[in-house]
Amino acid sequence: MYSILKRVLDILISLGAILLLLPVYLTVAVYIKCVSPGAAVFRQERAGRNAKPFILYKFRTMRLDCDPYGNSPDSASDSRLIKGGDFLRRSSLDELPQLFNVLKGQMSMVGPRPLYVSQIPEWGEKYISRLDVKPGMTGLAQVMGRGALTIEEKLELDVEYVRRACIWLDIKIMLMTLYVVLTGKDIYEKRYSRDKQKRGEG
Repeated sequence: MYSILKRVLDILISLGAILLLLPVYLTVAVYIKCVSPGAAVFRQERAGRNAKPFILYKFRTMRLDCDPYGNSPDSASDSRLIKGGDFLRRSSLDELPQLFNVLKGQMSMVGPRPLYVSQIPEWGEKYISRLDVKPGMTGLAQVMGRGALTIEEKLELDVEYVRRACIWLDIKIMLMTLYVVLTGKDIYEKRYSRDKQKRGEG
């Protein structure tokens, strides 16, 4: 019953948000095209439920000549960011295209953030249960610390979410996400891992 209700809410929220935010989509896309050559929407393969790969959408905030699998920007002054890229990240406007991933059933509004497919064996069996659910636009880790957490701490919270998942927890996380987005706090990773060099984008 939970999975059915969750999917219904995903469809209603994502479709409603897409229709409501169409002017925002157009404005952001035109802005990116004006300040940086190349496509406005960034596409990248990520791991979905049961490790099935899918193409994740984001508004592009970095220059085209940057390694898409390299280190994530760690400050607003990162030279790889396009003009206004920090604002797009801080306001989470860059994440809006993922509403189409939700509508298509590849993602959910709430769930573990989708990692690279190559990261699955890197982090091992301890966190494999996070792949039992669809990845989300937001999740427990994103409202409990975001960039202030290490990847291990995020993965542990992801596993906790899978264990506790219910519609009320999803609603609570979505409401908490509004506060996190409005404050723009901890969007840049301060320390990627406890014992590994910082790499990739969460």
